[in-house]
Parts: sequence; structure tokens; C-alpha cells
Amino acid sequence: MSSPSVAGQRTEHDAEHRRGVLFGVTAYGIWGLFPLYWALLSASGALETLAHRMIWSLVVVAGVLLWTRRFGTFRAVLRNRRQLLLLTAAAVLIATNWGVYIWGVNSGHVVETALGYFIGPLVSVLLGVVLLGERLRKAQWTAVALGVVAVVVLAVGYGELPWIALVLACSFATYGLVKKLANVGAVESMAVETSVTLLPALAFVVFLEASGNGTFTTGGVGHALLLVGGGFVTMVPLLAFGAAAVRIPLSVIGLLQYLTPSLQFTFGVLVFREHMPPERWLGFAFVWLALIVLTFDGLRRRTPPAIEPEPLP
Repeated sequence: MSSPSVAGQRTEHDAEHRRGVLFGVTAYGIWGLFPLYWALLSASGALETLAHRMIWSLVVVAGVLLWTRRFGTFRAVLRNRRQLLLLTAAAVLIATNWGVYIWGVNSGHVVETALGYFIGPLVSVLLGVVLLGERLRKAQWTAVALGVVAVVVLAVGYGELPWIALVLACSFATYGLVKKLANVGAVESMAVETSVTLLPALAFVVFLEASGNGTFTTGGVGHALLLVGGGFVTMVPLLAFGAAAVRIPLSVIGLLQYLTPSLQFTFGVLVFREHMPPERWLGFAFVWLALIVLTFDGLRRRTPPAIEPEPLP
């Protein structure tokens, strides 16, 4: 019979696990709702929306650093040349990812953006082999092969390579690898990344407004608030992800991450009414089968994947 202290610890552990799952669902759920938010900013275009997202994300993350008194660790990262260079590369990668994602949503390619985040884990596995010299098990090779078949089937269906999905998958998987090598906390990392992109983003916004092509001052108060809100909707799920990561196992996070592209796919088909011919369904079926194989292999082995899941943009 368990002692009261052991039973109490178990109860507290279970409560922390439930809170972790709730934080994880919150993070990945908000990321899954992003197509609905960025669609509201279609009048601004992808580049202006991206620039404002960078600017206001830095404002929000600076507030988080101030509130948590973590400016010291942020300054330490800035003084570490290796970490600074890696996070500068990460900033370029995530800016590319954000920009292509926003453009994809606002140009009627929500389903293809979802595909990008579905195949991202498969690209991460390949990066582990090519760049880190990791060896894959048979199940992992099977998953990668199914992913390649899926891309071929979808390329035939689209009449061209699904470049939006491939750019999103490759940029985000590489971003995850660079962040892993940098080994910096999520908040400090985001602070460095948005600091690196601040000047070009600010210069672009000023140029747009000065030339009369910007929408921040001409689109109305509601539109301006939506642009500002891009910083908040970027940081809230990131903080929720951080809270989940310290409370639940990596395997659970790995499963929860599929909530985001699943929601995006659902919105693309049911809300944005994107066309889904049979060959596209077949391609997605291969992707989903590959992810099932990869997930079950990971759960069976109970070992971390080649590259740990990164918070989605």
C-alpha cells in the first residue's frame, strides 16, 4: 500500500501532466487556428504582415524578458558568438517560413501549408542522417520512403512540385536543427531572432508608409490592431509550448504537434473550400501513413526522435 506522501506525489505528478497536456493542446491549437487570423490581414500582403509580425513579436518578447527578469541570459547569448551566429541563421529561416506560410494562406493554399508541417518531421529525420550522421531503423526508412512517394503523387496532382509545402518543411526542419545546435531557451532565442530582423522589418514598414502603400495607418483601427496582435498570437502559443515541454514527455509532444497541420488541413478543405482531387487525397494518405509508422516506431522504442519537435511558427 502506498504511503500518503507517495500518493500525494503521484497525484501532483498526474495534475502536472494534465496541465502539460492542456498547455500543449493550447499551443498547437492556436497554431492550427493561424490560417483564420492571417486571412484577416490579406489586404496587407505577406511581406507587410511578416514585417509587422517581427516588430510586434519583439515588443512582446521584450515584455516577457522584463517580467521574468531574464535580460541577463539574453545578453549572455548576444555575447556568445557561436550562439549569435546560429540564431541569426535561425532568424533567416523562420522569417522565410513565416513569409511563405502567410503568403500561402492568403493566396488560397492552406491545404498545401498544412502539408508542409505534416512532412516536416520526415525532413527532420533526413537531416539527422545527412548532417548528424544518425542511423535510421527500418521503420524510419519506410516512413521516409512513403513521404517521398507522397511528394511524387502530389507533384503529379498539382502539375508541379508542391513548393510551398517543401519550403515550409525544409525551412522549419532546418530551423529546428539550428535551434537544437544553439541550445538557447525559447524566449531568449525568440528575442535574439526578432532583434536580428527588427531593422529590416522596421525599414520596410517605414518605406511602405512613406510611399503610401502601407496599410497600418490607412486600413483603420481594427486592421492596425490585427497587425499589432500578430506579435501576441506569435508569443502566446510559444509560452504555452514552453510550459508543456517541461511537464509532459517528448513522445506526447510529438503526438500533439500533428494537431496543428490537422486543423490547418480541416480549415483548408471545409472553411476555405480548396479543391481536393483524388490524387491529392492519395498523396495525403501516403503522408499520414508515413507519420503513423514514424509515430508508432518512436512510441515502441521510447527514444527521442532524431530532432526534437520545435514549436511551430
